[in-house]
Amino acid sequence: METPSATVTSAGGVDRNKPHFVLLSSPGTGHLIPILELGKRLVTHHDAAVTIFVVSSYSSQAETELTTDAAGPGGGKLFNVVKIPPPDDLSAAIDPAATMVTRLFLVMREVRPTIRSALLSLPVKPAGLIVDLFGTESFEIAVELGMTKYLLSTSNAWFTALAIHSPVLDGEVEGEYVDQKEPLEIPGCRSVRPDEVVDPMLDRKNRQYLEYIRTGLEFRKADGILINTWEDLEPTTLSALRNDEFFGRRVIEGDVLAIGPLVRPVEPNHSTQTINEALFSWLDKQPNASVVYVCFGSGGTLSIEQQTELAWGLELSKQRFIWVVRQPTAESRYSAFFTSGRATAERGHRYGLPDGFLERTRHVGFVVRDWAPQAEILGHVAVGGLLCHGGWNSALESVRSGVPMMVWPLYAEQRLNATLLAEELRLAARTETAPWRGVVGREEVEGMVREVMTGEKGEGVRERVKVAQRSGEMAVEQGSGSSYRALDMVVGKFRCGTA
Repeated sequence: METPSATVTSAGGVDRNKPHFVLLSSPGTGHLIPILELGKRLVTHHDAAVTIFVVSSYSSQAETELTTDAAGPGGGKLFNVVKIPPPDDLSAAIDPAATMVTRLFLVMREVRPTIRSALLSLPVKPAGLIVDLFGTESFEIAVELGMTKYLLSTSNAWFTALAIHSPVLDGEVEGEYVDQKEPLEIPGCRSVRPDEVVDPMLDRKNRQYLEYIRTGLEFRKADGILINTWEDLEPTTLSALRNDEFFGRRVIEGDVLAIGPLVRPVEPNHSTQTINEALFSWLDKQPNASVVYVCFGSGGTLSIEQQTELAWGLELSKQRFIWVVRQPTAESRYSAFFTSGRATAERGHRYGLPDGFLERTRHVGFVVRDWAPQAEILGHVAVGGLLCHGGWNSALESVRSGVPMMVWPLYAEQRLNATLLAEELRLAARTETAPWRGVVGREEVEGMVREVMTGEKGEGVRERVKVAQRSGEMAVEQGSGSSYRALDMVVGKFRCGTA
């Protein structure tokens, strides 16, 4: 099969006097956003040169908008974006029922020849290759081409520790993880309850589990692990990852560096406000901190029964809301992952909503179809709560805007994130009924939303989110922030010739 060619969005030439990094993003906005934000920070804060390789989804307007929006001061492009087309046909290589994780690993495996060709065609040889968790098989290309290799863990430190420790658990635990009676121990870190494990660990006979274990081994081989968190947010876990008694150089070859939060900036005059003029016009009329924003990420979907109960719960809560609604499905909890569309504000569709819902809530609610500009919505003064899937990007955007969360995990590592956010960091509320075990009823939705928006518990969550917001801001402050210094150390090694 002919190797497809990459497409370059040019920002001009690469300065040969600056350390040059190539950042590789797998498909999906959850992976692309932190890659883009890391690229911006390397250029603007650390005077590095950056090229970003984006493995495109088959259909994602959101990804297209993100990759064309990487402008710096004065509107100039900060870096070149190289779009790697997805494989033409995976049907012969993959079961149609394969999980999202398996599909992503296979896509990233199949595009490696294109990645290698694109690297060789760059006018300035990169000093380092930074990949997300689905791109670790490209470490071999970095070694071949004499490049330093880094992993960007786009989730939190607890997730990273579990991934690195998973090959050990694979050898120690008999039977399925979800059937274990005791929590799974991670050295020096919070243990993981069996029903909190990441999706690939749910079924050890599934192909995605084998891919996950392989990735855990490859994490260890990185010359450095960059994590989208910061020192004050997860100090115990970060310490364990660096401690030879638990992990350290006994397990991990490179440095473990907290460089987050990597989140999209809130841009009040962003073009998406024009696209969603009706939405922001409605939002401008609402009282401060009065609106719940409801969104399940770039690909999350609910069953029709759950969508109905959520709708009733929002209505019964009598709280103002914006809800990004997708067509309900019985197929999977991430069926929209490869088909995310453009933001479209509409008031007259049903999308599996209860009869009369739109009419009854027309004065307090605004329903948006499929996708909305989340960073800008969360940054609006009228928004006072986020009900979401618990994806790490959403969590960081919520903290950045000082907005308390209600977490409703659907897939990937979101069960793990929900526990971290609700129990460890106490920045979120969660339902008593685990969404993966059964339908969360309307009364439970109503109670959770009311409590976070108007209750005493919600006020406590709000105060803790404000503290985390400030600590995240301090972490990335130029010159003094812990995350700034960590990333400057990475770039500095290349300037000094010690990488």
